[in-house]
Amino acid sequence: MEKSEKPLPRHKQDFLDWLAVERGLSSKSQENYSRFIKRFFDWLETTHLENLKPHELTAQHVRDYRLYLSRESNPNSSEPLKKSTQNYYIIALRALLSHFAEKDVISLSIEKVKLARDKTERQVRFLSLDQLEELFAAPDLSTYQGMRDRAILEIFFSTGLRIAELVNLNREQFKMKPGVTELELSIMGKGGRIRTVYFSERALLWVKKYLEIRKDDHKALFVSKPGKKSIPDRLSPRSIQKSMKRYVVKAGLPEYVTPHVMRHSFSTDLLAKGVDIRVLQEFLGHKDISATQIYAHVTNKQLREIHKKFHGGSDLKTD
Repeated sequence: MEKSEKPLPRHKQDFLDWLAVERGLSSKSQENYSRFIKRFFDWLETTHLENLKPHELTAQHVRDYRLYLSRESNPNSSEPLKKSTQNYYIIALRALLSHFAEKDVISLSIEKVKLARDKTERQVRFLSLDQLEELFAAPDLSTYQGMRDRAILEIFFSTGLRIAELVNLNREQFKMKPGVTELELSIMGKGGRIRTVYFSERALLWVKKYLEIRKDDHKALFVSKPGKKSIPDRLSPRSIQKSMKRYVVKAGLPEYVTPHVMRHSFSTDLLAKGVDIRVLQEFLGHKDISATQIYAHVTNKQLREIHKKFHGGSDLKTD
Protein backbone atom coordinates (compact mmCIF):
# COMPACT_ATOMS: atom_id res chain seq x y z
CA MET A 1 0.00 0.00 0.00
CA GLU A 2 1.25 3.49 -0.76
CA LYS A 3 0.11 7.06 -0.32
CA SER A 4 -1.06 9.06 -3.31
CA GLU A 5 -0.01 12.68 -3.52
CA LYS A 6 -2.82 13.49 -5.95
CA PRO A 7 -5.85 15.27 -4.45
CA LEU A 8 -9.07 13.24 -4.47
CA PRO A 9 -10.74 15.07 -7.41
CA ARG A 10 -7.77 14.28 -9.65
CA HIS A 11 -8.50 10.56 -9.24
CA LYS A 12 -11.83 10.86 -11.01
CA GLN A 13 -10.73 9.69 -14.46
CA ASP A 14 -8.76 6.76 -13.06
CA PHE A 15 -11.85 5.85 -11.06
CA LEU A 16 -14.12 5.96 -14.13
CA ASP A 17 -11.63 3.92 -16.15
CA TRP A 18 -11.58 1.36 -13.35
CA LEU A 19 -15.39 1.15 -13.40
CA ALA A 20 -15.29 0.50 -17.14
CA VAL A 21 -12.41 -1.98 -17.28
CA GLU A 22 -12.27 -3.70 -13.89
CA ARG A 23 -15.94 -3.58 -12.95
CA GLY A 24 -17.29 -3.87 -16.48
CA LEU A 25 -20.02 -1.28 -15.99
CA SER A 26 -22.13 -0.09 -18.90
CA SER A 27 -21.67 3.42 -20.27
CA LYS A 28 -24.93 4.46 -18.61
CA SER A 29 -23.78 3.20 -15.21
CA GLN A 30 -20.44 4.97 -15.65
CA GLU A 31 -22.33 8.16 -16.43
CA ASN A 32 -24.37 7.78 -13.23
CA TYR A 33 -21.29 7.15 -11.09
CA SER A 34 -19.59 10.15 -12.68
CA ARG A 35 -22.51 12.35 -11.72
CA PHE A 36 -22.76 11.00 -8.18
CA ILE A 37 -19.05 11.25 -7.39
CA LYS A 38 -18.92 14.76 -8.89
CA ARG A 39 -21.22 15.90 -6.09
CA PHE A 40 -18.68 14.69 -3.55
CA PHE A 41 -15.86 16.51 -5.34
CA ASP A 42 -17.99 19.66 -5.57
CA TRP A 43 -18.62 19.44 -1.83
CA LEU A 44 -14.88 19.15 -1.22
CA GLU A 45 -14.36 22.37 -3.17
CA THR A 46 -17.16 24.17 -1.35
CA THR A 47 -15.65 23.23 2.01
CA HIS A 48 -12.12 24.12 0.85
CA LEU A 49 -11.04 20.48 0.94
CA GLU A 50 -10.31 20.10 -2.76
CA ASN A 51 -6.63 19.37 -2.03
CA LEU A 52 -7.48 16.51 0.34
CA LYS A 53 -5.56 13.35 -0.54
CA PRO A 54 -6.97 9.79 -0.26
CA HIS A 55 -5.02 8.96 2.91
CA GLU A 56 -6.21 12.20 4.53
CA LEU A 57 -9.90 11.43 4.15
CA THR A 58 -11.42 10.62 7.56
CA ALA A 59 -14.68 9.23 8.90
CA GLN A 60 -15.48 12.75 10.13
CA HIS A 61 -15.25 14.08 6.57
CA VAL A 62 -17.73 11.42 5.50
CA ARG A 63 -20.10 12.31 8.35
CA ASP A 64 -19.94 15.97 7.35
CA TYR A 65 -20.67 15.03 3.73
CA ARG A 66 -23.66 12.94 4.80
CA LEU A 67 -24.95 15.82 6.89
CA TYR A 68 -24.65 18.04 3.81
CA LEU A 69 -26.65 15.52 1.74
CA SER A 70 -29.35 15.25 4.39
CA ARG A 71 -29.84 19.03 4.26
CA GLU A 72 -29.89 19.24 0.46
CA SER A 73 -33.13 19.61 -1.47
CA ASN A 74 -34.36 17.95 -4.63
CA PRO A 75 -34.23 20.71 -7.30
CA ASN A 76 -37.45 19.40 -8.86
CA SER A 77 -39.57 19.28 -5.71
CA SER A 78 -37.69 21.49 -3.20
CA GLU A 79 -38.10 18.64 -0.71
CA PRO A 80 -35.19 17.03 1.19
CA LEU A 81 -33.35 14.29 -0.68
CA LYS A 82 -34.81 10.86 0.00
CA LYS A 83 -32.65 8.46 1.97
CA SER A 84 -32.48 6.22 -1.09
CA THR A 85 -31.20 9.14 -3.20
CA GLN A 86 -28.62 10.05 -0.55
CA ASN A 87 -27.45 6.45 -0.67
CA TYR A 88 -26.69 6.70 -4.39
CA TYR A 89 -24.09 9.36 -3.59
CA ILE A 90 -22.70 7.28 -0.72
CA ILE A 91 -22.51 4.18 -2.93
CA ALA A 92 -20.42 6.16 -5.42
CA LEU A 93 -18.08 7.22 -2.61
CA ARG A 94 -17.81 3.60 -1.43
CA ALA A 95 -16.94 2.59 -4.98
CA LEU A 96 -14.18 5.20 -5.05
CA LEU A 97 -12.74 3.75 -1.84
CA SER A 98 -12.96 0.24 -3.33
CA HIS A 99 -11.01 1.54 -6.31
CA PHE A 100 -8.28 2.84 -4.00
CA ALA A 101 -8.15 -0.47 -2.12
CA GLU A 102 -7.77 -2.49 -5.32
CA LYS A 103 -5.02 -0.16 -6.56
CA ASP A 104 -3.19 -0.39 -3.20
CA VAL A 105 -3.70 3.31 -2.49
CA ILE A 106 -3.99 4.09 1.21
CA SER A 107 -7.42 5.50 1.98
CA LEU A 108 -10.33 5.28 4.37
CA SER A 109 -11.72 1.74 4.69
CA ILE A 110 -15.01 1.15 2.89
CA GLU A 111 -16.28 -0.47 6.10
CA LYS A 112 -16.26 3.00 7.67
CA VAL A 113 -18.86 4.24 5.17
CA LYS A 114 -22.26 2.75 5.91
CA LEU A 115 -25.40 3.29 3.89
CA ALA A 116 -28.28 5.16 5.50
CA ARG A 117 -31.25 3.11 6.66
CA ASP A 118 -34.44 4.19 4.94
CA LYS A 119 -37.53 3.44 7.01
CA THR A 120 -39.70 4.01 3.94
CA GLU A 121 -37.94 1.30 1.89
CA ARG A 122 -40.12 -1.59 0.83
CA GLN A 123 -40.08 -4.54 3.16
CA VAL A 124 -38.10 -7.63 2.17
CA ARG A 125 -40.81 -10.25 1.85
CA PHE A 126 -40.10 -13.96 2.03
CA LEU A 127 -41.85 -17.25 2.76
CA SER A 128 -41.41 -19.53 5.74
CA LEU A 129 -40.58 -23.17 5.10
CA ASP A 130 -44.18 -24.16 5.86
CA GLN A 131 -45.47 -21.63 3.34
CA LEU A 132 -42.99 -22.90 0.76
CA GLU A 133 -44.27 -26.44 1.17
CA GLU A 134 -47.82 -25.18 0.64
CA LEU A 135 -46.74 -23.46 -2.55
CA PHE A 136 -44.86 -26.55 -3.77
CA ALA A 137 -47.99 -28.64 -3.24
CA ALA A 138 -50.20 -26.32 -5.33
CA PRO A 139 -49.38 -27.53 -8.90
CA ASP A 140 -51.46 -30.43 -10.24
CA LEU A 141 -48.86 -33.13 -10.79
CA SER A 142 -51.18 -35.15 -13.04
CA THR A 143 -50.69 -32.52 -15.76
CA TYR A 144 -47.73 -31.49 -17.90
CA GLN A 145 -47.96 -27.89 -16.69
CA GLY A 146 -48.15 -28.92 -13.05
CA MET A 147 -45.08 -31.14 -13.26
CA ARG A 148 -43.16 -28.42 -15.08
CA ASP A 149 -44.16 -25.72 -12.64
CA ARG A 150 -43.27 -27.82 -9.60
CA ALA A 151 -39.75 -28.13 -11.02
CA ILE A 152 -39.64 -24.37 -11.57
CA LEU A 153 -40.66 -23.61 -7.98
CA GLU A 154 -38.10 -26.06 -6.59
CA ILE A 155 -35.33 -24.50 -8.70
CA PHE A 156 -36.22 -20.97 -7.56
CA PHE A 157 -35.79 -21.93 -3.91
CA SER A 158 -32.78 -24.19 -4.45
CA THR A 159 -30.73 -21.70 -6.46
CA GLY A 160 -31.93 -18.14 -5.86
CA LEU A 161 -32.05 -17.62 -9.63
CA ARG A 162 -33.64 -14.51 -11.06
CA ILE A 163 -36.57 -15.24 -13.34
CA ALA A 164 -34.65 -14.04 -16.42
CA GLU A 165 -31.83 -16.45 -15.53
CA LEU A 166 -34.19 -19.37 -15.06
CA VAL A 167 -35.94 -19.02 -18.42
CA ASN A 168 -32.54 -19.09 -20.15
CA LEU A 169 -31.68 -22.57 -18.82
CA ASN A 170 -31.27 -25.30 -21.45
CA ARG A 171 -31.83 -29.06 -21.31
CA GLU A 172 -28.25 -29.91 -22.22
CA GLN A 173 -27.09 -28.30 -18.96
CA PHE A 174 -28.90 -31.07 -17.06
CA LYS A 175 -27.36 -34.08 -18.78
CA MET A 176 -25.83 -35.92 -15.84
CA LYS A 177 -24.31 -39.30 -15.27
CA PRO A 178 -26.47 -41.88 -13.44
CA GLY A 179 -26.23 -41.57 -9.68
CA VAL A 180 -25.32 -37.86 -9.68
CA THR A 181 -27.58 -36.10 -7.17
CA GLU A 182 -26.21 -32.54 -7.17
CA LEU A 183 -25.37 -30.06 -9.89
CA GLU A 184 -23.33 -26.86 -10.19
CA LEU A 185 -23.86 -24.56 -13.16
CA SER A 186 -22.09 -21.39 -14.25
CA ILE A 187 -24.67 -18.87 -15.41
CA MET A 188 -24.46 -15.33 -16.72
CA GLY A 189 -26.50 -13.04 -14.55
CA LYS A 190 -27.32 -9.37 -14.27
CA GLY A 191 -24.70 -7.05 -15.74
CA GLY A 192 -23.02 -9.91 -17.59
CA ARG A 193 -21.54 -11.28 -14.34
CA ILE A 194 -20.91 -15.02 -14.22
CA ARG A 195 -21.55 -16.96 -11.03
CA THR A 196 -22.05 -20.56 -9.91
CA VAL A 197 -25.49 -21.74 -8.83
CA TYR A 198 -26.19 -24.98 -7.00
CA PHE A 199 -29.12 -27.35 -7.57
CA SER A 200 -30.12 -29.50 -4.62
CA GLU A 201 -30.93 -33.20 -4.85
CA ARG A 202 -34.59 -32.36 -4.32
CA ALA A 203 -34.68 -29.77 -7.11
CA LEU A 204 -32.92 -32.12 -9.54
CA LEU A 205 -35.40 -34.88 -8.71
CA TRP A 206 -38.26 -32.70 -9.91
CA VAL A 207 -36.37 -31.59 -13.00
CA LYS A 208 -35.79 -35.26 -13.85
CA LYS A 209 -39.48 -36.07 -13.38
CA TYR A 210 -40.43 -33.16 -15.62
CA LEU A 211 -37.96 -34.08 -18.36
CA GLU A 212 -39.24 -37.65 -18.37
CA ILE A 213 -42.62 -36.44 -19.67
CA ARG A 214 -41.13 -34.17 -22.34
CA LYS A 215 -41.78 -35.50 -25.85
CA ASP A 216 -40.32 -32.58 -27.81
CA ASP A 217 -36.71 -31.83 -28.70
CA HIS A 218 -36.71 -28.08 -27.91
CA LYS A 219 -33.38 -27.03 -26.37
CA ALA A 220 -34.98 -24.89 -23.63
CA LEU A 221 -35.37 -26.48 -20.21
CA PHE A 222 -38.81 -25.01 -19.64
CA VAL A 223 -41.27 -24.79 -22.52
CA SER A 224 -44.98 -24.23 -23.04
CA LYS A 225 -47.27 -27.24 -23.30
CA PRO A 226 -46.97 -28.69 -26.81
CA GLY A 227 -50.21 -29.04 -28.75
CA LYS A 228 -51.16 -31.58 -31.38
CA LYS A 229 -50.10 -29.21 -34.13
CA SER A 230 -48.08 -26.61 -32.26
CA ILE A 231 -44.40 -26.54 -31.42
CA PRO A 232 -43.57 -25.64 -27.79
CA ASP A 233 -41.91 -22.31 -27.08
CA ARG A 234 -39.42 -21.35 -24.40
CA LEU A 235 -41.37 -20.07 -21.39
CA SER A 236 -41.37 -16.31 -20.94
CA PRO A 237 -40.95 -14.56 -17.56
CA ARG A 238 -44.52 -13.30 -17.89
CA SER A 239 -45.97 -16.80 -18.27
CA ILE A 240 -44.11 -17.98 -15.14
CA GLN A 241 -45.37 -14.98 -13.18
CA LYS A 242 -48.98 -15.72 -14.21
CA SER A 243 -48.69 -19.38 -13.26
CA MET A 244 -47.19 -18.56 -9.87
CA LYS A 245 -49.99 -16.11 -9.17
CA ARG A 246 -52.52 -18.93 -9.61
CA TYR A 247 -50.58 -21.20 -7.24
CA VAL A 248 -50.29 -18.44 -4.66
CA VAL A 249 -54.07 -18.02 -4.65
CA LYS A 250 -54.61 -21.78 -4.53
CA ALA A 251 -52.23 -22.17 -1.58
CA GLY A 252 -53.81 -19.25 0.28
CA LEU A 253 -50.56 -17.33 0.45
CA PRO A 254 -50.12 -13.52 0.50
CA GLU A 255 -50.66 -11.91 -2.89
CA TYR A 256 -47.22 -10.29 -2.82
CA VAL A 257 -45.55 -13.68 -3.47
CA THR A 258 -43.67 -13.52 -6.79
CA PRO A 259 -40.65 -15.27 -8.33
CA HIS A 260 -38.44 -12.61 -6.74
CA VAL A 261 -39.93 -13.40 -3.32
CA MET A 262 -38.60 -16.91 -3.88
CA ARG A 263 -35.13 -15.37 -4.30
CA HIS A 264 -35.67 -13.50 -1.02
CA SER A 265 -36.76 -16.77 0.62
CA PHE A 266 -33.61 -18.53 -0.61
CA SER A 267 -31.48 -15.71 0.82
CA THR A 268 -33.10 -15.41 4.24
CA ASP A 269 -33.12 -19.19 4.72
CA LEU A 270 -29.36 -19.37 4.12
CA LEU A 271 -28.62 -16.46 6.44
CA ALA A 272 -30.87 -17.91 9.15
CA LYS A 273 -28.82 -21.11 8.93
CA GLY A 274 -25.61 -19.19 9.54
CA VAL A 275 -24.25 -18.51 6.05
CA ASP A 276 -21.89 -15.51 5.99
CA ILE A 277 -23.26 -12.38 4.28
CA ARG A 278 -20.32 -12.28 1.84
CA VAL A 279 -20.89 -15.90 0.85
CA LEU A 280 -24.52 -15.03 0.18
CA GLN A 281 -23.32 -12.13 -1.97
CA GLU A 282 -21.54 -14.69 -4.18
CA PHE A 283 -24.62 -16.94 -4.33
CA LEU A 284 -26.80 -14.03 -5.45
CA GLY A 285 -24.31 -12.49 -7.86
CA HIS A 286 -24.49 -9.04 -6.24
CA LYS A 287 -21.72 -6.69 -7.33
CA ASP A 288 -21.85 -4.66 -4.10
CA ILE A 289 -22.28 -6.08 -0.59
CA SER A 290 -24.76 -3.28 0.19
CA ALA A 291 -27.29 -5.01 -2.07
CA THR A 292 -27.00 -8.16 0.04
CA GLN A 293 -27.19 -6.43 3.41
CA ILE A 294 -30.94 -5.92 3.12
CA TYR A 295 -31.30 -9.60 4.06
CA ALA A 296 -29.10 -9.17 7.11
CA HIS A 297 -31.60 -6.65 8.46
CA VAL A 298 -34.32 -9.31 8.20
CA THR A 299 -32.36 -12.03 9.94
CA ASN A 300 -31.16 -9.61 12.62
CA LYS A 301 -34.80 -8.93 13.43
CA GLN A 302 -35.47 -12.66 13.60
CA LEU A 303 -32.57 -13.09 16.01
CA ARG A 304 -33.93 -10.35 18.25
CA GLU A 305 -37.34 -12.01 18.33
CA ILE A 306 -35.80 -15.41 19.13
CA HIS A 307 -33.68 -13.89 21.90
CA LYS A 308 -36.72 -12.14 23.37
CA LYS A 309 -38.79 -15.32 23.25
CA PHE A 310 -36.25 -17.83 24.56
CA HIS A 311 -33.71 -15.78 26.46
CA GLY A 312 -35.62 -12.98 28.08
CA GLY A 313 -34.58 -13.87 31.61
CA SER A 314 -38.13 -14.74 32.62
CA ASP A 315 -36.94 -17.84 34.46
CA LEU A 316 -34.58 -15.90 36.69
CA LYS A 317 -35.56 -14.83 40.15
CA THR A 318 -35.77 -11.13 40.84
CA ASP A 319 -34.36 -9.70 44.05
